[in-house]
Amino acid sequence: MERLTDRAAVRALLVRHGLHPRKRLGQHFMVSEAALLRLLAAADLGGDDVVVEIGPGLGTLTAALAQRARLVIAVELDRTFLHVLAETCAGHRVCVVRGDALAVNFDDLVHRHTGGEYGRGGKPYKVVANLPYYITGLFLRRLVEDQRFWSTAVLTVQLEVARRLVARPGTKEYGALTLLVEYYAEVELVGRIPPGAFYPAPEVTSAIVKLRRRQRAPVEVRDVEGLFRLIRAAFGRRRKTILNALAGAEHGVSRSEWQAILQRAGIDPGRRGESLSLAEFARLADAMRGGQGRATDQPDQRAADL
Repeated sequence: MERLTDRAAVRALLVRHGLHPRKRLGQHFMVSEAALLRLLAAADLGGDDVVVEIGPGLGTLTAALAQRARLVIAVELDRTFLHVLAETCAGHRVCVVRGDALAVNFDDLVHRHTGGEYGRGGKPYKVVANLPYYITGLFLRRLVEDQRFWSTAVLTVQLEVARRLVARPGTKEYGALTLLVEYYAEVELVGRIPPGAFYPAPEVTSAIVKLRRRQRAPVEVRDVEGLFRLIRAAFGRRRKTILNALAGAEHGVSRSEWQAILQRAGIDPGRRGESLSLAEFARLADAMRGGQGRATDQPDQRAADL
């Protein structure tokens, strides 16, 4: 078998199978041994780990994961790559599933393929992916909100997205996605990957990010959905003051009522929403309900179900 981190070998494999990368599916195949090893190191796999891989493509990462893990469940949308994966992953502990990563329930998938030992209520599993960039935002939202039983996710994303995930209040990268992921996971920017590490080369620099799912939410809040409605409203009008942004949103709350809510939360109505931390948004959400949010070590129910 060719070394699949070799650009010429990748081109030859594609030609032999009559395939070509499909731009609309965001197919860029990793051809850098250094980038591959860095991704694997971040995943920190042991022989008892079960891994869900998204978009295995030619199987370069898949085979390397399988050499380190108990089982790799690879979810591939493009059916034309299934016969390539059968070749490149032959002899490895890999189960290839054709499916859409935005529709498949990873918890249930892992539960079924491990006899109930991992996944839905069993041991946690890991997620590793060289993500198609066009699904990154939707994938992250679905991962943190809908998939409960993963422990670690190591993802290759656009550098721009990686910066958003680790952004601090008041910066241009800071936004609703930052706070959503922060609520459910601890995020680490592992490092950059240049365009030349992929074939064909994308037009942007990439980065590896590592998410560790929290067992406890970093803030206590009575209404999680209400918290994120407020966050979306604030960032939907991010150049406005928090008072103007919320007063212009469809919450059925008058401007004077918002002034009183902000006062109860101890937040200056002249600040912009992009300057508020997650803890401040939690205070605001509870003030809207007549309570008082705070940073906490107590578990949020959704996060504690791990």
